[in-house]
Amino acid sequence: MSSDPQASSAPRTTPPDSGGGGNVMALLVIASCQLMVVLDITIVNIALPDIQRSLDFSTTSLAWVVNAYTLTFGGLLLLGGRTGDILGRRRVFVFGVLLFVLASLLGGLAQNEAQLLAARALQGVGGAIASPTALSLVSTTFREGPERNRAFGVFAAVSAGGGAIGLLAGGVLVEWLNWRWVLFVNVPIGLLIALATPRWIRESERHPGNFDITGALTATAGMVLLVYGFIRAAQEGWRDALTLASFAGAVVLLVLFVLVEKRSRQPITPLHMFADRNRAGTYGIMLCLAAAIFGMFFFLTLFTQNVLDFSPLATGFAFLPVSAVIAIGAGLASRFLPVYGPKPFMVGGAILAAAGLGWLTQTDVHSTYAGSVLGPMLVFSLGMGMEFVSLTLMALSNVPNEETGAASGLLNATQQVGGSLGLSILVTMFGTASTNEAEKQVPRFLAQATPAERRLFQRTGELPGTWGDEVLTAGVSAAFVMAAIFTVIAALIAVVVIQVRPSDLERLKGGPPVPQG
Repeated sequence: MSSDPQASSAPRTTPPDSGGGGNVMALLVIASCQLMVVLDITIVNIALPDIQRSLDFSTTSLAWVVNAYTLTFGGLLLLGGRTGDILGRRRVFVFGVLLFVLASLLGGLAQNEAQLLAARALQGVGGAIASPTALSLVSTTFREGPERNRAFGVFAAVSAGGGAIGLLAGGVLVEWLNWRWVLFVNVPIGLLIALATPRWIRESERHPGNFDITGALTATAGMVLLVYGFIRAAQEGWRDALTLASFAGAVVLLVLFVLVEKRSRQPITPLHMFADRNRAGTYGIMLCLAAAIFGMFFFLTLFTQNVLDFSPLATGFAFLPVSAVIAIGAGLASRFLPVYGPKPFMVGGAILAAAGLGWLTQTDVHSTYAGSVLGPMLVFSLGMGMEFVSLTLMALSNVPNEETGAASGLLNATQQVGGSLGLSILVTMFGTASTNEAEKQVPRFLAQATPAERRLFQRTGELPGTWGDEVLTAGVSAAFVMAAIFTVIAALIAVVVIQVRPSDLERLKGGPPVPQG
């Protein structure tokens, strides 16, 4: 893990030893916050049909229940991370959690479409403040070496497996209570986190400075337009005028952001972080892998509910092994990182993920969960567990304490942007393959359909039964091909870009760096 001269010369502080029990509780608090924020991206998906019926959402506007959260969360991550560096991470962390709690309560009480969308956007703001601050607190709370490696392993497992837990939790809450509880459940959890934080987590050293307001505004607006452009492209197509305008505006604002950061004495995102090839490579790998994991959850959810006819609760349970195997992969990586370094896990994890996705391309209308879905899903999950702990460690390696919030925000931002970008590309692949398959299936359907079935098809445009399943499965399979390509690209980046030196292994073991000759 080579470092740039600026990062290595900056002052660093080693967290004092607070005892095993205190560190366990601190990690529990931090991981609980990350889990709450991450699973909120998927927990609402299961509840969307109930939300639509309850609040009279149109099919088009219903997507914004998810998108309102993704937009503000992805757009404000850089600002959230930098705020913790300047004002103190613990107090900013607590503020973000409480804002998330308030927004969840308001969302659960929403009586119309506008109230729910506003609450979801506010949830994204709270998440953008809490999530990067939580990651940077791992660096300032745990000693470098095995202790920090284990903490990063837990954090990475929660980050990667939270989506699967969200699907399960959403299925349970919707089936046993109602859709409002997918939001209400955050209130007691968030309040417990906020109350426990002052007891178990020390306040980090503050690094007073001026807020880079221009940089914050251009970065936030650029990120919001970029994420919105990807979301819009998935819904309206890549040639849509507003999609193109969003991308153009994002490019202009992000170029302006880079120019502002180059001239700023206290930038919101120190650009020298990208001079470190390992850190730059880590961000590239995260972009690719986020696209793959977002796609895996999205398309397997469609497949299990529409082709396998699973209920929301059964779908949630179907994804439960994902979290368990991701935790196993993260544990293996954090255990052996000091011995082999992160590169083997970054390469091997991406290859396993590609193998799992390649296996999933073989699904068809005759597939079963046990015979065709579970196996490849477990292979994919093992690889992702190995990847996320390695990427998290690499992104924050050799980062000065006063910049860990910015580094954390960048890692989270690349994950969100990668997920949005990748999902929009995968949805486009899905749509093209589905259309092509529909051209084959429609004549077959019309040749066998009853007059009533033909009239229904003319009214809805949707093929029923096996014909519709064939169309959906063809699209899902094509999407998994593209997702596998993303993971192969991640493996190539890890092979070509990532470098590990003896001094890096010593640092992972908790010892002093080995002098380089």
